[in-house]
Amino acid sequence: MISPETSTTWLTGYIPDLPTPFDDADRVDLRALARLCQRQIAAGASALVICETAGEASTLSTAERDMIIRVAVEVASGRARIIAGAGSNCTSRAIELTRRAEAAGADAVLSVVPYYNKPMQNGLYAHFRAIAASTELPIILHDIPARSARELADDTPIRLAEAPQFIGLRDGTGDVARLLRLRSALPKSFRLISGNDATALTYLAQGGDACISTISNVTPDLCQAIFANVRLGRPQIARHLQKQLAYLESCLLDGNPAAVKYALSLLGLIVPGTRLPIVPLDGPAKAALARAIAGVDDDVAGAARA
Repeated sequence: MISPETSTTWLTGYIPDLPTPFDDADRVDLRALARLCQRQIAAGASALVICETAGEASTLSTAERDMIIRVAVEVASGRARIIAGAGSNCTSRAIELTRRAEAAGADAVLSVVPYYNKPMQNGLYAHFRAIAASTELPIILHDIPARSARELADDTPIRLAEAPQFIGLRDGTGDVARLLRLRSALPKSFRLISGNDATALTYLAQGGDACISTISNVTPDLCQAIFANVRLGRPQIARHLQKQLAYLESCLLDGNPAAVKYALSLLGLIVPGTRLPIVPLDGPAKAALARAIAGVDDDVAGAARA
């Protein structure tokens, strides 16, 4: 774990939500995980998210989570921050996962809105405050109502951000206007992060700080080039690069994480195995992904040289 800092400037750019590679025997493939981490760090990622949505977190044992975090921390060696998914719809379980992530060396945790049981906003506030009381790690809130069936009302992250331990919000609502509503009400150090690849460019162009991304697993150099051009005030170049990803985005959208795993297998990085209830892609989806990746290869190389 990197020594805590008050600055959150590291939480920027495209941050991959890494899949968890499994081998042919359904064990976590730590060598493949290390390759994924190294590739993203080489592309300039400031942080890596593990044990979250793309990481099939709900299928991982506690021991597997600990092992994945330790390997990612070791590979990063301070070159990038490690953000561990540690959410649950049971507050005591979320506290346990958070404490274990801290013990394993994570630099921050990503804590999702409790899913299924649909707590009231006061319950959400109390849930996250209880987690914060259990750890010294910075906490990034994860709001994704399509999966949790409950959204963080704007006032809830504003209330939570009064405590400096809450450093950011991964916004998976796709509501780009929300960024403008929240920005003026939050501390300047609080990071607003897109959790939606399809709207990420608009989000970043309107002042968003980062994107926790699925597609950057496949095209890290291109994604970092998009972000760089936004920050350099070159929106036309950023939009041109983003257009190269439109077909790939559509191919990844419905089948994640099976889709991103198959895409990475085409690049020779992992075996595409998943755990139930996620199943492998069918033939047409695989063929579409292969075409999409072939279509952006040249653009990826050009972005890397820019």
